Amino acid sequence: MAAGNTSSVAEFLLAGLTGQPRLQVPLFFLFLGFYVVTVAGNLGLITLIALNSHLHIPMYFFLFNLSFVDFSYSSVIVPKMLVGFVSEKNIISYTGCMTQLFFFCFLVFSESFMLSAMAYDRYVAICKPLLYTVTMSPQVCVLLLLGVYGVGLLGAMAHTGNIIFLTFCADNLVNHYMCDILPLLELSCNSSYRNLLVVFAVVAFGIGVPIGAISLSYGFILSSIFRISSTEGRSKAFSTCSSHIIAVSLFFGSGAFMYLKPPSVLPLDQGKVSSLFYTIVVPMLNPLIYSLRNQDVRLAMKKTLGRITFT
Repeated sequence: MAAGNTSSVAEFLLAGLTGQPRLQVPLFFLFLGFYVVTVAGNLGLITLIALNSHLHIPMYFFLFNLSFVDFSYSSVIVPKMLVGFVSEKNIISYTGCMTQLFFFCFLVFSESFMLSAMAYDRYVAICKPLLYTVTMSPQVCVLLLLGVYGVGLLGAMAHTGNIIFLTFCADNLVNHYMCDILPLLELSCNSSYRNLLVVFAVVAFGIGVPIGAISLSYGFILSSIFRISSTEGRSKAFSTCSSHIIAVSLFFGSGAFMYLKPPSVLPLDQGKVSSLFYTIVVPMLNPLIYSLRNQDVRLAMKKTLGRITFT
């Protein structure tokens, strides 16, 4: 028995993405490529923001932290997944499994509320430009960030606490490439409707509250944009929000599809494939979206590359 819990299982066996041996090596290199792009993109964006003083404003303060969350999020999942592609048995200890689950939940919740904080920043910038400096002061930004990570911590504790007191009996094969909530609930021999209800309630909060805040922010933003008389002004206002809208749509769309449907509607074998999108693809795409669609970031990249070239 693992210390400090009621489980009779000391380790789990992760089933992985597929059981077909001929696909293991190609998938290893595919997801290794995804991970390299994710790490390079997010660390590159973090470095650009840190090195360029004109990016030291609230919008890029939150983008800096979003990139940090995406980098951490991917690193919690992908390295262990890659090991599974080249190992005969992908074993993870009970403690390791619960640790991965905790950080996965913490980072997912943090990303949800980080995106809502970024929407609030855009709301203030477009709807109250004269008060922007006061409203989004460094102190306010830090408090918002602490709130984001605080909610992430509470969400992780709720989900992990819901799982950690369950009993896992004979079967220790997790039908997933990581320690996720629903596969562990399915594996437990004493999980109940109450445990599933906790999952849906916590996920609904983690998705519903940020989506509500983001929708409200963009409702005010659209109202302000439509009052702008010039086409150029409207276009510029839209351009400052477009990257964020794409990131929000990708993240919440894929997350809601996975967790807000009963398992009977989306079987776990299909669910683990669909979860690839928000666990691996979204952290990889976010820095690309913000880099390719953001003039300030492109300018910072040119300046930084120029400094390196002439050094």
